[in-house]
Amino acid sequence: MTTAPTSTSATGSASPAAPAAGIVPLLIGAGLPPFEAITPEQVRAHIPGLLAELEQDLTALERRLEADLAGGGLLSWQAVLDPLQRLEERLRWSWGVVSHLTGVCNSPELREAHAGQQAAVVAFGNRVGQSRVLYRALETLDHQHQSAAPGDAGLLDGAQQRILAAELRAMQLRGVGLEGEAQAAFNAASQELAELSTRFGNQVLDATNGWTLSLTSVEEIEGLPASLLEQLAQAARGAGLTAADGGEATAEAGPWLLGLDMPRYIPFLKYSRRRDLRERLYRAHVGRASGQGEGASAELNNWPLIERILSLRGDQARRLGYANWAEVSLAAKMADSEAAVEALLEELRAAALPVAERELEQLRACAARHGAPEAADLQPWDVSFWAEVLRQESFELDSEALRPYFPLPQVLEGLFALCGRLFDIQIRAADGEAPVWHPDVRFFRVLEGPGAGERAGQPIAAFYLDPYSRPGSKRGGAWMDECLGRSRAADGTPVLPVAYLICNQSPPVGDTPSLMTFEEVETLFHEFGHGLQHMLTTVERPQAAGINNVEWDAVELPSQFLENWCYDRATLLGMARHWQSGEPLPEAEFAKLLAARTFLGGAATLRQVHFALVDLRLHSQWHPGCGQSPEQLRREIAATTTVLAPIDEDAFLCSFGHIFAGGYAAGYYSYKWAEVLSADAFSAFEEVGLENEPRIRETGRRFRDTVLSLGGSLDPKAVFEAFRGRQPTSEALIRHSGLVAV
Repeated sequence: MTTAPTSTSATGSASPAAPAAGIVPLLIGAGLPPFEAITPEQVRAHIPGLLAELEQDLTALERRLEADLAGGGLLSWQAVLDPLQRLEERLRWSWGVVSHLTGVCNSPELREAHAGQQAAVVAFGNRVGQSRVLYRALETLDHQHQSAAPGDAGLLDGAQQRILAAELRAMQLRGVGLEGEAQAAFNAASQELAELSTRFGNQVLDATNGWTLSLTSVEEIEGLPASLLEQLAQAARGAGLTAADGGEATAEAGPWLLGLDMPRYIPFLKYSRRRDLRERLYRAHVGRASGQGEGASAELNNWPLIERILSLRGDQARRLGYANWAEVSLAAKMADSEAAVEALLEELRAAALPVAERELEQLRACAARHGAPEAADLQPWDVSFWAEVLRQESFELDSEALRPYFPLPQVLEGLFALCGRLFDIQIRAADGEAPVWHPDVRFFRVLEGPGAGERAGQPIAAFYLDPYSRPGSKRGGAWMDECLGRSRAADGTPVLPVAYLICNQSPPVGDTPSLMTFEEVETLFHEFGHGLQHMLTTVERPQAAGINNVEWDAVELPSQFLENWCYDRATLLGMARHWQSGEPLPEAEFAKLLAARTFLGGAATLRQVHFALVDLRLHSQWHPGCGQSPEQLRREIAATTTVLAPIDEDAFLCSFGHIFAGGYAAGYYSYKWAEVLSADAFSAFEEVGLENEPRIRETGRRFRDTVLSLGGSLDPKAVFEAFRGRQPTSEALIRHSGLVAV
């Protein structure tokens, strides 16, 4: 393939120049993608040709390997894994751009093009994963290593052993051992699962976008803060709504357009004094993509998809020789058994449930003090509202009043300063030096810091930041993904890692920058932690660089670790300044944030335990003949993992994209598993003293040199022990969650 003109190399150079004449932008296969030059028509026209070319390359590789195997000589890594990685990277680059754009610039045309090619992409993945010749070659490499003496050519280093073991396991889980009808059925199910996953996510997006409520009277906006009114008015203008006098919508006079996207949904539930509207919004939100409820489309119904996905996964597991999909999932994770996961979740559930029950009583008492009629019958749509009232009463902490202290540019400055302090890196804005997919998107470069001596200022990596919500075309949530991974090009030059960092926070309004809630600050830190593991890796082998080959239940360690620094005095006060006056966040407000850190900590922990248990048991216990629906199983679990039972219309599973449209199937527990690791890791900094600057920097460098550097080249237990000097315990997490007294 032609090398992209937009490459990121050892020099860190990158240019947003258009591809050379005659080169299809989607097929460049290297460097930074020219996003705006990639069209749905290219997907339809050129993905088939790319797959055909890759099929030929795979066949040629198999023939070479067959000859090598027949010859009986030593196989080399360079003859097996390197060409396989290059082949897979060409598809990852092109199809990865398509998948990325469907997440951040979704359109009917792109969605159709993606769906039209997905089956062929899945089929090629199965073709690679089920290649008997490749599998025999990998087994031969493994046997050579096992029988090699020190110094022998067949001996593999630790990273190579991990990669090889993962490749063998992945091929086993892709059905390499299946034959005939069993393999055909496996492949057909793989195709269908991919299609169902995409459809599930699209229907959640459509259902979220399909519900709006126009508010036109001041009574309907009672209690709403100015920032939310600005957002709602901006949404009304975007929808073409006008005021009664024909003028455009304004924050002061309306109309205001309510929606189900998080930047509008969460603050409305938190601040609206109109209980009837809170209920209406809540019911619409929890009923998304269920085909029922106010304004719902019967076509956007994910219930049948859920049962079909779970059934197919169970079938796939049995074809592979496993009892259920949970066993398949755990085969490649740090947790070694379902029992180990259940044990951790039960430890957290037992600690959190009594705390959450007391918290609910506190909310009821708060509502009663204010004479609210709902005090005796608190419902889910009341919880956020009374929680905010109680938070303000208990800590005199007004979440909305803190927004002006967290404009996005300053938060970024603070985040970058922290990373410089801990990890000795420099982050520089490089807007205009790389192609982007939307005007909101920014581009940054990561350089070695001053402590690197002669290497100071040397490029290490780069990243894109797409911070704002775009409900019509961008899926909700926040995530990090790989644009480019650390590797070496065919000519040996380094390819530096580039990350996508995607958030969905409140956008700027007029001349006012994006003023972030504290929760949005935490989300940004979380995703940047993922980005750091991707960008600061020193592993040269791409299959184990960054987050690659890191067990799923350990991959959240850096992200959750970085969240802890939002509560560090030097970090927070270094970035929190009023966007207009420049005044720093008052010490008293910082003290309130610290005091409120574990506010409703029992409920928060219990919520995650509920999601994790539902996910695990759906994939280990549910099957079509079990006598109950997935939702009935969920409600059975809710009896011991919720303090307010789900309402009848609650169809949360229909929007549980993590497990039905993402990679978390039988793995949602990973958030809590990794939180044990991250809390314990942060406690290493607490132990040396958060104000002991030399020791903090020293500990930060050790974190960079282990957790952030080693990626998937070592077992996560070994990586953690290299940083911490021991294996993790849950003590720090229980303490940080405010459950220690239980």
